[in-house]
Parts: sequence; structure tokens; C-alpha cells
Amino acid sequence: MQKVTVVAKLRAKEGMEDRVKQELMTMVEETRKEKGCINYDLHVDDTDKGTFLFYENWVSKMALEHHFETPHFRRLRSLTEELFAVPTEINLMKMVSDPE
Repeated sequence: MQKVTVVAKLRAKEGMEDRVKQELMTMVEETRKEKGCINYDLHVDDTDKGTFLFYENWVSKMALEHHFETPHFRRLRSLTEELFAVPTEINLMKMVSDPE
């Protein structure tokens, strides 16, 4: 199996930054408990508190696909229209500098 890296960028609606951060921190707490999650790290832009970035590593694409079906992921997805200004930008990446 090949490890999968995800970089996901999210943009909160104006005025929703604190609520989005709270929701995303819940995602961190729950996702880190998932089997197959190597790391699930949340970042916020130094100059724009409404721009968030997840840097994630999964043991396999299957583990990532399982993540997409979890209750906490589905809940966040159900809040997309309410909380986010633009669609989430998700990039699946593969390490080339030190391949497994």
C-alpha cells in the first residue's frame, strides 16, 4: 500500500472564522482517532484568520476513503454552505523525494 498525503484548503465566510476553527478542531480530535490516520494537522494563515489548511497523511487511499464516510466528516460536509465562502480545495499528493 502507498501512503496518501492530502492538502486541503478551506476559506471561512466572513464573520464565521471562530466557528469554522471550532468545527475544524473537532475534526482534528475525531480524525486522529481513526485507524489509518498518520497525521491530521490544521493550520491557519498568519495574515488571514479565515484561511485554513489541513496537512494529512494516511496509510492508504482506502483509509482516506473510509475517513470520507465517518460521521464527523459527513457533519462538516453538511455545514459547507453555512460556513465556507468557497468550495474546499483538496489535493491528493504522493511523495517523490523519499518514495516507499
